[in-house]
Amino acid sequence: MEETISLKEIFDVIKKRFWMIASFVIGAALIAAAVSYFLLTPKYESTSQFIVNQGQTEQDQQYTVNDIRSNVELINTYNVIITSSAILDTVVEELNLPYSTGTLKNKINVSSEQDSQVVNVTATDTDPEMSVNIANSIVETFKEEIPDILDVDNVKILSAATVKPDQAPVSPRPFLNIAIAIVLGGMVGVGLAFLLEYLDNTIRTEEDVEKQLGLPVFGVVSHIDDSDIRRVENNLAHQQNTHRRGGNISGTQKKSV
Repeated sequence: MEETISLKEIFDVIKKRFWMIASFVIGAALIAAAVSYFLLTPKYESTSQFIVNQGQTEQDQQYTVNDIRSNVELINTYNVIITSSAILDTVVEELNLPYSTGTLKNKINVSSEQDSQVVNVTATDTDPEMSVNIANSIVETFKEEIPDILDVDNVKILSAATVKPDQAPVSPRPFLNIAIAIVLGGMVGVGLAFLLEYLDNTIRTEEDVEKQLGLPVFGVVSHIDDSDIRRVENNLAHQQNTHRRGGNISGTQKKSV
């Protein structure tokens, strides 16, 4: 027999374990904030662009569709060459970088729009000026080396990377990290709350008796604490004292008459 759960039961479980769920949410948000602001190093991106165009042997020669298609197909080859040792080794040497070619390769990204002759070379580094130098040096080196590699001269720099005065880091993103942490913390808290509720087979109410044992409830024996007994005794003593005072007052009035 399948068990069903109502919205009221879901609300009751969340209400019962509210502070536990809230602690997971707050804890996850604090951890994400601490990691984002104090542990992760900010990284900056700089992009340099170049365009691939057909070299013209004659001044009045016009571009054709086949020429443009050929250039677009060459871009895929250029993307591989840019990230090869033939280019990156020269960049590492020129900029005197303190890491290897493999590390530099992980810091750059080469992309181009579909059917576009414009190629973007994006460099990422913890220093914004170094990211600019890497992006520009890669494009310049590629432009100088590509005639010897493929015997072509159809690369022109479209725009060089520059250092922006108010350049913001691309990572980490504290607010995004905190938002994700809050969602994950809430999911973990709610999931744990329902797991604890599922594992809890303690019988506390009349409904639990009927649900777990399948027996009707004929009566309930209330639990009395010592404080309840003392409260009852104090009330009885107070009533007796009030009754005695009332009797004494009536006797005095009778004698006076």
